[in-house]
Amino acid sequence: MDWEQLELNPRVVAAVKRARVRTAREILSLSGPDLQRLTRLSQADVHHLHLTVAAAYRPGLPVTALQLLRGECPSLEPGRRLTLGCPVLDGLLRGGVPLTGITELAGESAAGKTQLCLQLCLCAQYPPEHGGLGAGAVYICTEDAFPAKRLQQLISFQARLRPDLPLALTQGLPFSDNIYVEHAPDLGALQACISRRVPILLSRGLVRLVVLDSVAAVFRSEFEASEARERAGPLLALAVALHRLSHSFSAPVICVNQVQHGSPVERRPF
Repeated sequence: MDWEQLELNPRVVAAVKRARVRTAREILSLSGPDLQRLTRLSQADVHHLHLTVAAAYRPGLPVTALQLLRGECPSLEPGRRLTLGCPVLDGLLRGGVPLTGITELAGESAAGKTQLCLQLCLCAQYPPEHGGLGAGAVYICTEDAFPAKRLQQLISFQARLRPDLPLALTQGLPFSDNIYVEHAPDLGALQACISRRVPILLSRGLVRLVVLDSVAAVFRSEFEASEARERAGPLLALAVALHRLSHSFSAPVICVNQVQHGSPVERRPF
């Protein structure tokens, strides 16, 4: 288990490693006094360790029937989706992007893929009653720099692009402050980002949308075209990690892929 990704004092992490406790199962199966004897930590430290590990592996807070009746848990309502901010596109996608699973956005260069991803980062911040998620987005760049100028242009045009929303909402949200940009130029950096930093943002409720632009870039740079077998393992592991995050936090994941005109494209589910 990667203890560093938990919000624990480095002193506590060092004590756990010295005691050769390697898994969350071991932590949760040991009583407080037993864990104190093994780690030589104080009672308060062990209590905090138990709570932190339990919270990290709890699938979510319990939901009561009364909360469901009142509509206080919209993420559990079947059919709920994230709007794209365009009635035509929402209609084609039966209401928008699904909240669980991976949505692949593929197209040729300059087809507007990044523009659509930026718009989704803004739409995610609107309240659920307006098709949003009420939270920010994390944008992972693997090849190009983050298009900050284009984002600012989209923000300045929100009132005109979303005339269905109150002006106070489109001009009052701090859109830029709620988009967290990560740069992952290689496979190792991408794996670290997905396994460590993104789960922290999701668990704290800071984001509810993950954008990976693009998923193929790091694999093109790491593997030759003839190394399909070697590439399959890390690609599958990445897909599993993204699916797990999406289903754990009801957070849609958008993966961008670029295709070349005239080249054969083998369509496989990611």
